Amino acid sequence: MPTMLRIFAFIITLTALAQAKQPTPLVASAAPVTSAIDLETGLLWQVGHNTPIDYLLAPTQLVWRSGSVLHWDFDSGALVVRNRLALQGTAIIEGPETAYFALAGAPSLEWWDASGAWSAALAVGGGAGLIDSQDVVGGQGRDFTLNWFARAGVSRQIAEGVHLNAGLMFQHMSNGGATDPNPGIDALGFTLGCSWSF
Repeated sequence: MPTMLRIFAFIITLTALAQAKQPTPLVASAAPVTSAIDLETGLLWQVGHNTPIDYLLAPTQLVWRSGSVLHWDFDSGALVVRNRLALQGTAIIEGPETAYFALAGAPSLEWWDASGAWSAALAVGGGAGLIDSQDVVGGQGRDFTLNWFARAGVSRQIAEGVHLNAGLMFQHMSNGGATDPNPGIDALGFTLGCSWSF
C-alpha cells in the first residue's frame, strides 16, 4: 500500500474515532467514587530461569486504592481507572532469604457491572524494596531490590462496602543489574483478599 494511501486511511480512522459516541461519565451508584483498603495474601511460585533456586513466596499486601480518577458509563457497567499503592511483606517459604518488604504503585483499570456488585481489575506497576540477601549462588545479590508486577483479578460484593477478591499475580524482583550475576526472582501465583470501601 503506498505511503500516501496509508496516511489517508490513518486520518479517516482518526476522524471516525473522534466522531464516535463518547461514553458518558459514570453515575455515582456504580462508580467506586470512594477509596478502598484491600488486604490480600497468596502464594507465588518461581517461573523462568533467572535463578536455579525454586522460590516459593507468600506475599501479603495492604493496598490503598483511590476513588475513581477516570470513569465512563456503559449500558452494562463502567470502566474505571484508580490509583493503587501497596505495602508488601513477603515471607520466603522456599529460598535462602526469609523476607521481603516493598512499596509498589500502579494504575488500576477496573470494569464494574452496572449494580457495582462485582468487578474485574488489571494493574501493572512496580516499586522498590528490601530483602535479607544471603551469600548463596542463585540468591539475591544485595538487599535493595526493584520490583514490578502484573495482577488481574475479580471482586464480588458480600456486604455494603465489603468485597472478596481473587486474582492471579506475576512479580519480578531483582537488583537492576547492580551485581554480576544478577539472579532475579520471577514468580507467578494467586492472591485472595478482602476490600473495604470508605
